[in-house]
Amino acid sequence: MVFVVTCASLYFAYQMALNILAINIAADQENMFLVSEPIREGAEGFFRTQYGTISRFSVALFICIIIIYSFRQLTPEQEQAGISKGLLATITGISFLLGAFCSGIAGYSGMWVSVRANIRVAGEARKSMRAALYVALRAGGFAALVVVGLTVMGVTFLFCVCHALLGAGSGGSMKSTDIPMLLVGYGFGASFVALFAQLGGGIYTKAADVGADLVGKIESDIPEDDPRNPAVIADLVGDNVGDCAARGADLFESIAAEIISAMILGASMAKKANLTSSETIGFMMFPLVVHCMDLVVSGIGIISVSRDAPISNILEDPLEVMKKGYKVSLVLAVIGFGIACNTMLSISSAPSAWIYFYGCGLIGVGSAYLFVWISQYYTDYKYRPVRQLAESSTTGHGTNVIAGVALGMESTAMPVIVISVAIVSAYWCGRMSGLVDANGIPCGGLFGTAVATMGMLSTAAYVLAMDIFGPIADNAGGIVEMSSQPANVREVTDSLDAVGNTTKATTKGFAIGSAALASFLLFSAYMDEVSAFTAKPFNHVDIAVPEVFVGGLLGSMLVYLFSAWACKAVGKSAQEVVKEVRRQFEERPGIMTYQDKPDYDRCVSIVAKSALREMTAPGLLAVSMPIIVGVTFRYVGLLTKQTMLGPQVVAGFLMFATVAGILMALFLNTAGGAWDNAKKYVETGAYGGKGSETHKAAVTGDTVGDPFKDTAGPSIHVLIKMLATITLVMAPLFLD
Repeated sequence: MVFVVTCASLYFAYQMALNILAINIAADQENMFLVSEPIREGAEGFFRTQYGTISRFSVALFICIIIIYSFRQLTPEQEQAGISKGLLATITGISFLLGAFCSGIAGYSGMWVSVRANIRVAGEARKSMRAALYVALRAGGFAALVVVGLTVMGVTFLFCVCHALLGAGSGGSMKSTDIPMLLVGYGFGASFVALFAQLGGGIYTKAADVGADLVGKIESDIPEDDPRNPAVIADLVGDNVGDCAARGADLFESIAAEIISAMILGASMAKKANLTSSETIGFMMFPLVVHCMDLVVSGIGIISVSRDAPISNILEDPLEVMKKGYKVSLVLAVIGFGIACNTMLSISSAPSAWIYFYGCGLIGVGSAYLFVWISQYYTDYKYRPVRQLAESSTTGHGTNVIAGVALGMESTAMPVIVISVAIVSAYWCGRMSGLVDANGIPCGGLFGTAVATMGMLSTAAYVLAMDIFGPIADNAGGIVEMSSQPANVREVTDSLDAVGNTTKATTKGFAIGSAALASFLLFSAYMDEVSAFTAKPFNHVDIAVPEVFVGGLLGSMLVYLFSAWACKAVGKSAQEVVKEVRRQFEERPGIMTYQDKPDYDRCVSIVAKSALREMTAPGLLAVSMPIIVGVTFRYVGLLTKQTMLGPQVVAGFLMFATVAGILMALFLNTAGGAWDNAKKYVETGAYGGKGSETHKAAVTGDTVGDPFKDTAGPSIHVLIKMLATITLVMAPLFLD
């Protein structure tokens, strides 16, 4: 069934893509085509170069995994099943490559549709706002369905291959419940590619954006996306490689991590509760079924947004239109989740267990909705926080920056409360399910949190569609501006762009929430894996142990150091863009009078080279640090006769890094989104409008927020999940 649903969803996505591409580019849109074609060429050229670099890193890491697993110890279950170290190394290495490959395809799907939909959205904007919104959301829907479909299909394929290859379930072979632990390489591959994709794409898009704004808007007083700005094409290319390709890889990694960790926890709980083989399979396959449901309900939500607005709603808010589609998906997800729980989680020893787990799922669905609302409240200029931030710009650049930092810090409170309530309530709801181990102790708590995470991600495809809508609308606005379309067309794309900023900020909040819950699951899976290797319970981590506390400090430090290097990379790359734009303005004054054409390709080349160079250091830091910490304290444990010190220190490292990462990502994403929309609010005419001193101060805040919301912040989502997946893969290195 899983394969049937995923194949059907991919076919549906294919049909949506055909419908988008079938929209003809009119003869009088030639000027638009002259703008969109360099954007497509620049985005695809950077993608090829970037993923070529990532591929080389992936192959090197694949070789390291093969070497490490060829000499690592086996779990008692693996030894009993007669699995060789070579076979285990091969399975893990190939899983890693498959995860990396699928993550790359997921990222490419977002960029591929974006660079082809942008000109069509610009063309439809000449007809109506609703027509342009329809095309942009359908384009985002195509990428979203491909991402989620590939994730589910990849994990299912890998599980089936391992199950058949190892003869799981037959006498003397590996048990089915031990298979999910072999899939961690897939999650690590997805995380590895997503991290470098987000870093490289984020550095590219924000270096170009900051450079274009500093010289264009502030120094030369020309509008955004003005064709006289040499960095404008690089800026528009960046929207595709940063916001589309990187976000697709990010969500792919989130869902892959959640599915694998939930399968591990489901298998572990099934063994403790002594469930029958059919009941065990139901718990392990439940995450895959939930995400198949996501494909269906999100697809229905996307097609529920029609092309033509009712006469009574001709001036309706585009955000409200998309939220109606989201609510359709949400209602269907609630119904579908109940059916899935009743079908997959019904067990004879605890007949009401599925109801409790359904409650866990509803907690996750409710948390997702709250995250969307909270993010919108802090980043949409219809609400008080962003309007106050815009007002602070009236007194200068400094007060704008201070107010933005304060807003970002304040915005961490409500999401953290939601996450905390969700984790604790889902844990206890699962614990009350009636599932108990051999000693009569409830054992469904951790799986309850896994189900809550599934509930939160049960409409992930629709949320990603709204996210990718943003950069497509932004690109369409740039094409309209550069091709000198009428002012009313630019008004349509501006309204869609402002909504796109809100949806991007909203989905980043959603991504942080899902990352927090997924990281908690991965942490629990890590403790289960250590228990499996040592044949000892590993249920607690004592931070009063000095070495464990130090591990926690190092984990927190990593988040701040990683964020600093990511922001610094944007700053260094932006400096190169600023110098190039200034040079062109000085040496070719005819650019400002439209007598000379800027050299767009030069800026595209500068940003691409700089992004590829600067993404390496923070990426390698993130990959290497947990391994260095674990191996170092393994040998410290040998010297001090503490055999479990390595795993304990790594657990402390993970806990503190996750907590610090969640707070840092919330701060960076929300502050950046609020600064951006405060600028948009001023540009609507508030406090003097475009060209005023207030506007210049708002542009400064937006410039400060650019690397926050589009480089460092989104990269931290990936970082905290990658830290968990890499420790799952490398756990044997930390054991004596």
